[in-house]
Amino acid sequence: MKTITPCLWFDGNAEEAVEFYMSVFKDGKILSTAYYGPGMHMPEGTVLTITIELMGQEFMALNAGPEFKFNHAISLMVPCDTQEEIDYYWDKLSAGGSMEQCGWLTDKFGLSWQVVPRIIEKWLNDKDQDTTNRVMQAVMKMVKLDIAELEKAYREG
Repeated sequence: MKTITPCLWFDGNAEEAVEFYMSVFKDGKILSTAYYGPGMHMPEGTVLTITIELMGQEFMALNAGPEFKFNHAISLMVPCDTQEEIDYYWDKLSAGGSMEQCGWLTDKFGLSWQVVPRIIEKWLNDKDQDTTNRVMQAVMKMVKLDIAELEKAYREG
């Protein structure tokens, strides 16, 4: 089965980024590493790409240059089953980065993440629009998402 593999462009620090993500995602795997050859963009022997797997999703880390930066147009969503998981990923991924509204954060490499309860998809797709609105209003008031508060908003109807 073919899948889409996101390629993440790093400014010469792909190895550092991969090391960081491997420390955060305990199931993370390095699948392959390629190196620059002679006469290429970076010195021969420098890492070109590292293909990794995080939570079953494959990514390629491209060791490139300063031409492109991450922005909020793309974020990686981390679905969590418990508040402890949310707290863990939030604390680890936001270290050295910035925390934002609605469960969003930017890590120290500039990559945007959403750390969310897995059940939020069900809550935001409820047939009752008032329920969906209550949950979304609760999300909008939070920085790190709180499952108990979101569940309370969901059940208030």
